[in-house]
Amino acid sequence: MPDLLAHLNPEQRAAVTLPAESALILAGAGSGKTRVLTTRIAWLISTGQISPQGLLAVTFTNKAAKEMLGRIGAMLPVNVRGMWVGTFHGLCNRLLRAHHRDAQLPATFQILDSQDQLSAVKRLLKSLNWDDEKFPPRQLQSFINGAKEQGLRPADIEESDGYNRKFIEFYQAYDEQCQREGVVDFGELLLRSVELLKRNTALRDHYRNRFRHILIDEFQDTNPLQYEWIRQLSGPGTAVFAVGDDDQSIYAFRGADVANMQRYEREFAVPHLIKLEQNYRSCGHILDAANAMIRNNTQRLGKNLWTDAGEGEQLRVMEAASDGLEAQWLVDEIRSLVSEGSLRREIAVLYRSNAQSRVIEHTLFNAAIPYRVFGGLRFFERAEIKHALAYLRLMENPHDDTSFSRVVNFPARGIGARSIESLQNQAAALRVSLYAAVPHIEGKAGSALSGFTRLIESMRFEGQGAKLNDLVDLVIEKSGLIAHYQAEREGRDRVENLRELVNAAAVFVSEEGESVTDDGEIRMPPLVGFLSHASLEAGDHQAEEGQDAVQLMTVHSAKGLEFDSVFITGLEEGLFPHENSVMEPNGLEEERRLMYVAITRARQRLYLSLAQTRMLHGQTRYNMRSRFLDELPEADVRWLTPRLNAQGAMGAGLNYEGGSSYGYSGRSGNGFAGRVRTSQQSGLGFTAKGPGGSGRAVSLAGHDSGFRIGQNVSHARFGQGVIVALEGSGEDARAQIHFKRDGVKWLALAIAKIDAA
Repeated sequence: MPDLLAHLNPEQRAAVTLPAESALILAGAGSGKTRVLTTRIAWLISTGQISPQGLLAVTFTNKAAKEMLGRIGAMLPVNVRGMWVGTFHGLCNRLLRAHHRDAQLPATFQILDSQDQLSAVKRLLKSLNWDDEKFPPRQLQSFINGAKEQGLRPADIEESDGYNRKFIEFYQAYDEQCQREGVVDFGELLLRSVELLKRNTALRDHYRNRFRHILIDEFQDTNPLQYEWIRQLSGPGTAVFAVGDDDQSIYAFRGADVANMQRYEREFAVPHLIKLEQNYRSCGHILDAANAMIRNNTQRLGKNLWTDAGEGEQLRVMEAASDGLEAQWLVDEIRSLVSEGSLRREIAVLYRSNAQSRVIEHTLFNAAIPYRVFGGLRFFERAEIKHALAYLRLMENPHDDTSFSRVVNFPARGIGARSIESLQNQAAALRVSLYAAVPHIEGKAGSALSGFTRLIESMRFEGQGAKLNDLVDLVIEKSGLIAHYQAEREGRDRVENLRELVNAAAVFVSEEGESVTDDGEIRMPPLVGFLSHASLEAGDHQAEEGQDAVQLMTVHSAKGLEFDSVFITGLEEGLFPHENSVMEPNGLEEERRLMYVAITRARQRLYLSLAQTRMLHGQTRYNMRSRFLDELPEADVRWLTPRLNAQGAMGAGLNYEGGSSYGYSGRSGNGFAGRVRTSQQSGLGFTAKGPGGSGRAVSLAGHDSGFRIGQNVSHARFGQGVIVALEGSGEDARAQIHFKRDGVKWLALAIAKIDAA
């Protein structure tokens, strides 16, 4: 359709109009992948190749799914509400609701978010009488989720030792507990869906025949279980349209497997690979720097971003004497940008580790510059909201032990830990829920517990037939939550949040209707739909909008966002790239992808900074600049501080601006008095005071003994490790080594026997 394709570049148009065959769209940062995805959907429908109900589109956040539906609705006169467009978890929830009997689930099964799941793990630990120090709850939770991401049930996991066997045993008990209570966690949504499709061939064939086109966004972030889900839904005649960027795969710690892209290309015999390389976000210098750096990764499909918007400004690099002076420089630059007309919300400060934010926040606060830490608690994650949702879940399903445990004594009603323990023991003995075990508890504890169950039953009775928002209003009042927080000295915000929950319920009904339906396949009460919505939203990471404040966030949180001006801070070896990643297989390549993501968040201006010393975890660290800075082309970079060559002189041909009050120019009284260079690698050294007060030469890059940063070494006692920092010379030289088994240690090179690995 000419009107749909008019604003596409040649590569985008080629991707949108591909024939009904599987394809891989390698979409670089800022290349318009969302436009391509939505236009592809609109083109397929408008050309009569598929009906709106005949395709499935999946992405990773509710925000992205809503944006996709909004764009489709703007392009086509179709009702998008019946379309299967959503997140992996949302679509699996939809599938399981429609076929809950086949999936062996109750019709009103509830979804445990991460905190609810942790509570369930702790309850089970207690009922099994296991030592939570020997078996930490979060470690057990991580084991369960990791197994589910790999598509493994307890029986599928190989026992390696007695300790591992106990984890498998706990996983089995956890599965039984969830099945008994009629609840599922996020991983279970996917795993149960995959198992359903594998087991029920008729059902699988039905969906394969229905969804002739499957479109996947952010394909590089899929884990093995999500990949298998896609594979189960894909038949011989299915056209899978996968869009992703292997250079932006940064979620390995969540189970994402960048190898899925090459696996998909191989297993699906993909006949079409299209690269979207024209960037509509950043200027030329930024893109050239990103391209040059990411080329150092070997495990990539390869592409080269370009723009016709001009070169723009060079990247600015600032080296400060300390993290405090680095933060002060940030404040001064931000003030300058705002005075020139920049909006504060279009300025982002990125850091690799959350621990870095403290100094930055403190300096911004003292300078009276509004800021917001992106990624703080969102609405459905707040304690008062989770309390209210727990009451609502009990009204729908009284046998939800996680919700029962959360609010049985909140607000306080005289039910102590000993009473709860007696109830848990009784429930375990009878193999029933906590709610069902209450009548079997006698005495004062039984009386108090019976009062709680009567409260739930009375709310269930009064709430029959009520509108969803009226039901929520009933719960927050009758449960005592409103009165509890009104009595608190600083409870006003919590009361307002509870009132807002009533509004959220009303909005949900206005958007979804009094019953959630999908062309006759799913019908559920509005409360069930709202609770599912709340659980899924609690796991989403979305930025609040509208406030004109500087945005502070980790680089991971910045994925998918863009700003006019971006500061990437803490570019030091051991911090970015992070020392914990250096020892991991392919860890350095993921760190480089993370840096690539950070660079490509900037539209117009990009600032890079590092500190010669930094306080982390209560200790002063002496830092060498990140190797990523050395991978940036000199033509694209302007150093705001002198960059020294091997003879200690300023490097030839380097553009820099030196001298001010940040302790980086080498002037007397401005931080460190001078710098000494001892490595053949490009890097900076300086003279710093040691613990005894005497000056010592510190090398930030290497050592004349032949050791170098990043080198793999071995030690007789500590085993294999990698050098992350070197300082001093001669007898005073020492190395900071990250050992795989024992963590980070400083060793004197004149004493320690360190061998090249």
